[in-house]
Order: sequence, then C-alpha cells, then structure tokens
Amino acid sequence: MKVLLIKDVKSLGKAGEIKEVKDGYGKNFLIGKGFAKPATPEVLAEHDAEQKRLAAEEAAEIATLKEMAAKLDKAEIVITKKIGENGHLFGSVTKDEIAQALSEQHSVEIDKKHITDKTAIKTIGEHSLDLKLGHGIHATLHVDVQGE
Repeated sequence: MKVLLIKDVKSLGKAGEIKEVKDGYGKNFLIGKGFAKPATPEVLAEHDAEQKRLAAEEAAEIATLKEMAAKLDKAEIVITKKIGENGHLFGSVTKDEIAQALSEQHSVEIDKKHITDKTAIKTIGEHSLDLKLGHGIHATLHVDVQGE
C-alpha cells in the first residue's frame, strides 16, 4: 500500500514523501497513529495544493523581508543616553532600546532577537549593527549614540 507521510518517521522517511509499505504496517501503525494518510489521488492533490500555498506564503514573506532590509540599510536611528564625567555612557545601549528607537523613529517593528551583535554599545558615536531578519536575509542598521 502507498502512504503519504504526514510526520517524519525515523526508519521510513520524512514528511511529504510517498512510500510503499506493507498493508498492516500502513493501516495499523502509520495511519492509526497519525503518521501518514493513504496515498489516494484526493489526498495527493490536497497535499500538492497545500505545498503550493506554503511556497507562495514563503515567497511573499521573503519579498517583505527584502523590502524591510533595503529600508533598514538606509535608516539611521539616534539614541540619547546619559554620560558620566569621563565621557563614557552609564551602562550600555540595549537591544530593547534599539528596537524601541527603530519603532519610534522609522515605524519598523523588529524583535530584539534579530539584532545579532555580540558586543554591547558602550561608547558615543556611530555604530553599525547586523540584523538577521530570517530566510538568510541580513540588514545593517546605523545607530548614532549621543550623550546628554
């Protein structure tokens, strides 16, 4: 019997594959436990339509992320922090502050987890930060830290 795997099965294959299995294994285990569906023309057509829909959604998301990356590459945000007597910042500029400033100044919402710089911004001046937006798309954000 032929089955369409819905979930990955360790010894058989990955989700979305069509496999030829013995009748008892297919009916009792794979279909019974919800790991597979019988490979009928209706199920295969439904699976193909779902795959096309997911591919279209992913393409639209990638286009949106590329557009956002182009906008972020041109953007510069200004963050004002208190400075001490020696000219250094009190603390550092956090990822939360950067995400909030980007939202306020350019109306672009990003998650702070997308900022990938490992070192904290502890000095006044201009800094470039790498943003990992997903699907292998990166952007560079320019941050100008000013003292008050």
